[in-house]
Amino acid sequence: MKNALALTRRTALALALAAASASAAAAQDALKVAAIYTVPVEQQWVSRIHKALEAAEARGEVDYSFSENVANTDYERVMREYAEGGAALVVGEAFAVERAARSVAADYPETAFLMGSSFGPSQPNFAVFDNWIHEPSYLTGMVAGHATASNLIGMVGGYAIPEVNRLMHAFMDGARSVNPDVRFMVSFINSWYDPPKAKEAAFAMMDAGADVMYAERFGVSDAAVERGVKAIGNVIDTSADYPGTILASAIWRMEPTIDRALAAVRAGDFEPIDYGQFSFMAFDGASLTLDPELVPAQVVAEVEAKEAEIRAGLFRVNVNDAEPVPDN
Repeated sequence: MKNALALTRRTALALALAAASASAAAAQDALKVAAIYTVPVEQQWVSRIHKALEAAEARGEVDYSFSENVANTDYERVMREYAEGGAALVVGEAFAVERAARSVAADYPETAFLMGSSFGPSQPNFAVFDNWIHEPSYLTGMVAGHATASNLIGMVGGYAIPEVNRLMHAFMDGARSVNPDVRFMVSFINSWYDPPKAKEAAFAMMDAGADVMYAERFGVSDAAVERGVKAIGNVIDTSADYPGTILASAIWRMEPTIDRALAAVRAGDFEPIDYGQFSFMAFDGASLTLDPELVPAQVVAEVEAKEAEIRAGLFRVNVNDAEPVPDN
């Protein structure tokens, strides 16, 4: 009996040591990844990157660290700290700090940088990405064009930069494709995260007659709920938070981009390329959600048919980076 007990204990100890060894090996294999965000991780755009990296960490592929609410004046310093700390990949948003971010990347050629940017990649290690969700944005525009009774749609955006402009134009094109009489009100709050300001802008548009709101920023859907009008979501699906209000949303999935970048870093062949295409519907980087309780069946069928054309490469949504202007 003693020998059996000893054997059992030795077996348990061996299994525990093996598990610990496997865990340590997995930790060593995990890529050290850092992300830098200028807004809270709850913000729509940033939340998609954060979610994709958290998923990779849950799979044991990365050791993920991040900094949020980083001021533009501190961005370069934080980039350097992560690079010097041994991060194999640094992810972030370079829109307001393009020159500084690229300068830092050049100083750390052994570190891979994947940054949201309005511009192109640069040697030796600065890759770029963006949320190219203009395709589902067009589809949500079709939904809105059918839904409006006043033929006046309000649009509240953050900044009038190409990444926002192209989504708004795609939405407007989609609405006009099914309702040529529709008109648009357009406003930018000049902030990525100011729900109260976005809410006030939305109220002003509804006071002027807008009965469908394009919620590019947080705060717009809150205003829609209070006034009993419908809204279109952007980047994330907030329909559960605003039941009976969100007609449809253009969803961004960052996983296809992040997973390809991680694979490249792990294989040692990371290149400074534009990862933007991986946000297209063809790569499942973008998708459409709509509420069949709020959207009529015939409209759902029409939108699904257009989505099938987009995915099959038979319809191309126009890309217009110019600042949208309101209709007179």
